[in-house]
Amino acid sequence: MNDLEPWWLARRAELLGHAAEASPAYVYDRASLDCAAAELASLGVFDRLLYAVKANPHPEILRRFAALGLGFECVSPGEIERVLQSCPEVSPDRILFTPNFAPRREYEQALETGVHLTLDSLHPLLHWQESLARREVFVRLDLGRGAGHHSHVRTAGAHSKFGIPREEWEELAQLARRADVRIVGLHSHAGSGILDSEVWRQTALDLADATALFAEVTVLDLGGGLGVPDQPNQPQLDLRPLAEALRALDRNLETAGRRFQLWLEPGRYLVAEAGVLLATVTQVKGKGENRYVGVDTGMNSLIRPMLYGAHQEIVNLTRQGEPPTARVTIVGPICETGDVLGVDRLLPETREGDVLLIATAGAYGHSMSSHYNLREPAREVVI
Repeated sequence: MNDLEPWWLARRAELLGHAAEASPAYVYDRASLDCAAAELASLGVFDRLLYAVKANPHPEILRRFAALGLGFECVSPGEIERVLQSCPEVSPDRILFTPNFAPRREYEQALETGVHLTLDSLHPLLHWQESLARREVFVRLDLGRGAGHHSHVRTAGAHSKFGIPREEWEELAQLARRADVRIVGLHSHAGSGILDSEVWRQTALDLADATALFAEVTVLDLGGGLGVPDQPNQPQLDLRPLAEALRALDRNLETAGRRFQLWLEPGRYLVAEAGVLLATVTQVKGKGENRYVGVDTGMNSLIRPMLYGAHQEIVNLTRQGEPPTARVTIVGPICETGDVLGVDRLLPETREGDVLLIATAGAYGHSMSSHYNLREPAREVVI
């Protein structure tokens, strides 16, 4: 991403208006979506960019990315249906379905729809040969090492439920031949929130090496997980070394008479910074040395802080520019001790009715929200 001031500073008055109309609210900025997609496309090394729909399936966001030429990575039939309904011009060929421990009917439905299908274990080839015979599939390989900002988002290694481990790769190739299934794509995903581009370079190298077992492979899918800084002092993910490394890999493979398409599955990277969560202060309270600021939504709208210990910048938008004077913990109205959005945050003197803005909330915010305590999660607005 870029080091410019966040978009929401320039649109402060407009955002305060949305909060006054109905709070809480997620607000997404179209220009930021376009900028993030254009930045990845400008690298010029990926044959296909697939937006990971689980990050934010808002129909207008899907339409925006479809118009920019992106494909879509889906993890459920519901996500496939959302893409096809929201973007009727999108052909099933632009969708990759990557289920995990899903029932047989979902695999069969995906094949009937015509989307690309990923196998995540040997089970389908062992037990569902008649459904897969004469089909082309991708397989998700576990390269043995996960990465990411929290153990819950590391999706490789022995303690992760995802992917086929190395010790089963030869059996995988044999089962595919026996079932008359063509493995045309190798897929791997190390985790989420990764800020080191070396992860994808090594993934590309390892998948290229694995093609020795799978002669019909034409696509190497490097997964997603491109990190977005959670705090102002964190370094940005530098994708230029990755682009240079992939160009070098491409040249080496071509010299050896081999050529693969490279696919990437960005999710949070494309939408996180485009979204903010607006919440209105309801009460303030002190308990000993602790001071709490309560707002009108909590983990029912944004569960990442509780689930992952995620840090997201929080500002008092009403008093933007005023000097910070107090360290506070920002909490919601949910009946859980873990209903905390931010701990030990330095804010200006905050009062009932002020609007707080939670930044980098465009991904895994509303898509993971709930009606817990029978409270409505924040509404969504695209500007």
